Amino acid sequence: QKISPMTLKEINKELEPLSERAIQAYFGSGLHTLGLLHWILSQTGRADVWMSSYSTSEQFLNGFALLKEKGLVKGSMLVLDQRAAKKTVKLQMLMRNAFDHVFLGQNHSKLILVYNKNWLVAAVTSQNQTYGARAESTIITTDRHVFFQLMGQFQDEAGENSVELDIYSGKGIITGGGAAGKAFDDTKPDWRPFGIEA
Repeated sequence: QKISPMTLKEINKELEPLSERAIQAYFGSGLHTLGLLHWILSQTGRADVWMSSYSTSEQFLNGFALLKEKGLVKGSMLVLDQRAAKKTVKLQMLMRNAFDHVFLGQNHSKLILVYNKNWLVAAVTSQNQTYGARAESTIITTDRHVFFQLMGQFQDEAGENSVELDIYSGKGIITGGGAAGKAFDDTKPDWRPFGIEA
């Protein structure tokens, strides 16, 4: 059975505004990752976005690029699983329009982190960046401690256990210039917003 993705209006019926509930959850179908991100950004305004997923899709990347065109996304970073690399490389051109940095590692997490001077939002979901009719579970929080804990661990995973995909020149994996392993610290200022500590 085909389940249409929820609209913002439909999501607002399922979830309370971020300003009114510090932590909330959803279990069911229809709440896809792109729709959830759009719902978050519609409340936070323009923000930096970091995401992780096992895999991504053409539909998601096109939708993310549209959010960027609308001015809702400032800096952006994505961590994907290396086992989905073959599919990922085929989507490189779309990634270039959506994300500033894309990393490949041993990743099965599905995470959204949204940051600006007024908001810290973290969402952990079972949903990949794909569309389907299966039930998924999601927890969204504006708790500061949770956000910074996940952000620190996200940075460690990208910096120590992943390699960066060269989405701009299409030359595969960036192995020099400080994008993989410990040397990744050299690139952090490119994507880490002011106020986020290493």
